[in-house]
Amino acid sequence: MLTLINILLLLLNVAWWFAVAHIIMSWLINFGVLNMNQPIVGQLWDGLNRILEPVYSRIRNVLPATGALDLAPLVFLLGIIIAQMILGDAARSVAF
Repeated sequence: MLTLINILLLLLNVAWWFAVAHIIMSWLINFGVLNMNQPIVGQLWDGLNRILEPVYSRIRNVLPATGALDLAPLVFLLGIIIAQMILGDAARSVAF
């Protein structure tokens, strides 16, 4: 059971880093630091969008409209942190 919890925590950690990379890339693209015409930037952006947009779109369907402010990444990160807390508590209870 503890191994399964550790695997889930690892997957949540990877998802957290994907979301952080997506947020930072979106800022850098919007401020003109990264150029979407560069092949590696375009491929990274497209890959992150393909991974995260299905999750973000479901979150956006639940959230009220906030105009240009997208709160889906914030809600996603908060959900990951809450799930990590729950799994951490479960791991501690299983370990004893």
